[in-house]
Amino acid sequence: MTGDVCRGSVLSLSDPVQRDIDPLELYAAAIDTSDYVAALAPLIRQAVPEVGRLLDVGAGGGQLGMAIHDPARSWTAVEPSPTMRARLVKLAHPPHVIAAGWEQAEVTRGHDTALAATMPAFFDQPERFLAQCRAWARTVVWVVPAHAGPKGLCFAGCLPREWHREDETPGIDITMRGLSPASRPPRIAFADWTFTGIVPDLNELSAYLADRLGWGPSDDRRERLMAHLARQAKRQEAGYRLDIPRRSAVLVWGQ
Repeated sequence: MTGDVCRGSVLSLSDPVQRDIDPLELYAAAIDTSDYVAALAPLIRQAVPEVGRLLDVGAGGGQLGMAIHDPARSWTAVEPSPTMRARLVKLAHPPHVIAAGWEQAEVTRGHDTALAATMPAFFDQPERFLAQCRAWARTVVWVVPAHAGPKGLCFAGCLPREWHREDETPGIDITMRGLSPASRPPRIAFADWTFTGIVPDLNELSAYLADRLGWGPSDDRRERLMAHLARQAKRQEAGYRLDIPRRSAVLVWGQ
């Protein structure tokens, strides 16, 4: 990826930065400016023409649930993060929000569709999570990362592997390994999209990433990281744009 930093301003590591970045808000803001929903929502609608009563498990900012839910039917979001719940209640058609993780959520049965997108449970305990989703709804839809690349630290896809040191196994491979043959989805579709984040302060993002990587204040990689991001960034009116190619798989049970 290439880009050009604004010629009229110089990015300096001495500039003051704020490092209290919420990683969930950072990710959700990038989903707002990405083509994620535009790429994934049509695949879900094709696989599940009648979504009906929607249960959005780990709803995050609610972008995908908002796009596929039926305004005439109920939409319930299970979301443990206060930051994300604050986003959900501000949507044009907000869901009923359950403030809990999926393991603790008190969810009534009888939903038509359970949606889960990019959940840690896909990798940690997919069999158990699938059983819970199927207990809640007759149709289950998972959106799972299908690209080779880091899955943890937001914007790690902008960094060389030797810096982030994350497992780059495609998420769908991890998920499928964790499911028994009888539990594997009868329907899978794929979509390519671009994770597009527009950050107002590239110094701030660089410092945040360096902190998350555990690099000390005097680590010379901090300066190289800032220069690396600056080479990739495209200057826009709202800030600095970073693009990361992504691929997702839509897994469907019950249709």
